[in-house]
Amino acid sequence: MIDVCLLGTGGMMPLPYRYLTSLMARCNGRSILIDCGEGTQIAMKKKGLSSKPIDVMCFTHYHADHISGLPGMLLTMGNAERTEPLVMIGPKGLTRVVNALRVIAPELPFEIEFREISAPEEAFDFGDFVIDAFKVNHNVTCYGYRISVNRAGKFQVEQAKALGLPVQLWNPLQKGNTVEWEGKIYEPSMVMGQERKGIKVTYCTDTRPVPLIETYAKDADLFICEGMYGEEDKLQKAKEHKHMMFQEAAKIAKAAGPKQMWLTHFSPAMPWPNEYMEPVKKIFPDAVAGTDGMSIEIGFEEE
Repeated sequence: MIDVCLLGTGGMMPLPYRYLTSLMARCNGRSILIDCGEGTQIAMKKKGLSSKPIDVMCFTHYHADHISGLPGMLLTMGNAERTEPLVMIGPKGLTRVVNALRVIAPELPFEIEFREISAPEEAFDFGDFVIDAFKVNHNVTCYGYRISVNRAGKFQVEQAKALGLPVQLWNPLQKGNTVEWEGKIYEPSMVMGQERKGIKVTYCTDTRPVPLIETYAKDADLFICEGMYGEEDKLQKAKEHKHMMFQEAAKIAKAAGPKQMWLTHFSPAMPWPNEYMEPVKKIFPDAVAGTDGMSIEIGFEEE
């Protein structure tokens, strides 16, 4: 299971009714924050979320509306007496950018583990979940992310009995551990069925349409995509500044086939995104204009 909260849906600058784009995902007791623009902490407080348990921070790119809230966030996490290491993932230059921002947050009671992305595609395995980064097309280096929550196969009781394994060894094998019994080594694959369908959430913003977005949004449970402009006369502006139109995002969703799509990262000149959703829904009916604080709990499919 994974909980997803779209903390803010604004691009470029925060507004009184719209915070800058950021996302919180929580699974198996761990939290992932994607982007941290100005106002992210306020958005989290409004949803009753705490910054202390954030385990991983991912940054799409280093424009201010996606990272300017970081120094304050780090100070809040430090003041909460956090001591666990914090993993940060982002494009090449992450260490330099974060350390520059830390001039106003120099002392922290926890370590930061930097993982800089240099390839067009890169996977980060955290055991219970995997974060895939994929390069998109903005006017600076920018990445989208997919969070995949894995689901092991069913434990094969009859197979375990046939191998003569005592009940006390079943649980370690279910958890993926190798065990030894009466001088023999037993692997989880010996008693586990085929891996079952997990959960996938794909997030991308600040980009023109590129094939990798469709690849990583394929059959996702939730696809969160930039919709900077809804007005048809803004296409040329979208191309110049390398952003995406509502209908362009809808066409990607139609091709990728996610269960649903949320649009985000709206232009501050577009106060009412819902006014432009009718042509979007004609292309991809399960599309929604995101709102600050929108959240969903996604569980595994019933069998």
